[in-house]
Amino acid sequence: MEKEQLLHRYLDGTASPEEIKTLEADAEFMSYVKIANATEGFETPSFDKELSYHQLDSKLDRPAKERPLRPRYLFMKIAAALVIFAAGYLLVRDTNTTITTEIAEKENFLLPDDSQVTLNAQSEVSFNENKWEEVRTLTLDGEAFFKVKKGEKFSVKTPQGIVEVLGTQFNVFTRGNRFDIKCYEGLVSVTYKDTTLQVPAGTRVEITDIKNIHTSSIAAISPNWILNESTFENVSLSLVLEELKRQYPIKLTSQNMVNKKFTGSFTHNDLNVALRSICDPLQVDFTIEGEEVTLHAKKNN
Repeated sequence: MEKEQLLHRYLDGTASPEEIKTLEADAEFMSYVKIANATEGFETPSFDKELSYHQLDSKLDRPAKERPLRPRYLFMKIAAALVIFAAGYLLVRDTNTTITTEIAEKENFLLPDDSQVTLNAQSEVSFNENKWEEVRTLTLDGEAFFKVKKGEKFSVKTPQGIVEVLGTQFNVFTRGNRFDIKCYEGLVSVTYKDTTLQVPAGTRVEITDIKNIHTSSIAAISPNWILNESTFENVSLSLVLEELKRQYPIKLTSQNMVNKKFTGSFTHNDLNVALRSICDPLQVDFTIEGEEVTLHAKKNN
């Protein structure tokens, strides 16, 4: 009989005395006997099948809980998203483009239809680029020269009134209570209060206080200021000096000269020359100290 079978019978307690003597004579057998005797006092731990099942079951992956579909709640979420999207679209669509010039600064730019605008110093133009194909309308505060592409009605809104054209070249000046329109090409319609005027090419219309209307002829093909020269005809010296301050960064003081009238021009490129052009015809002196300019009557010799 094989040794493994004898050992198995010994551990089961079925080995005969002769078989036991055979095993005891074997050194390897005695080592197995020692192990068997050492583990004889070991107890098998108790096993709770019910508890083990619940512990295992709790660790198993569970499918995600299904939430009941609520159509009204879903519709409200979609509607809210659409409202936010629409509000953002309208906000962008209604946002205006604004172009502003500072003292001694001019700006040339194109509108969405390639109409040209030249903006004089200290002026502002605002328009909606997204809606330009629907309505060609802009607002102006200051002075600008327009070369309008032919097409639908083109409107310039100012604090004093509205200038409308189809395709032409014209200049609009709107500051304080002065509203000055010069038409160089085509026909311009000017509306203020309840009055509408047609201004043909070669004509200037000046409106002050929305009451006084003065019409005159112009021979030039464009305003002088776009060539860096301001031109006046029988206007108050105070208006001339206001324009001077727009073209030069100066602080200007004048003494008792409000009632003087001026006809002529001054350059935008040289302050000393500009002052000489204004003061000499009026018999006025001036001094320049940095940015400080003072005008005063000439002293009698």
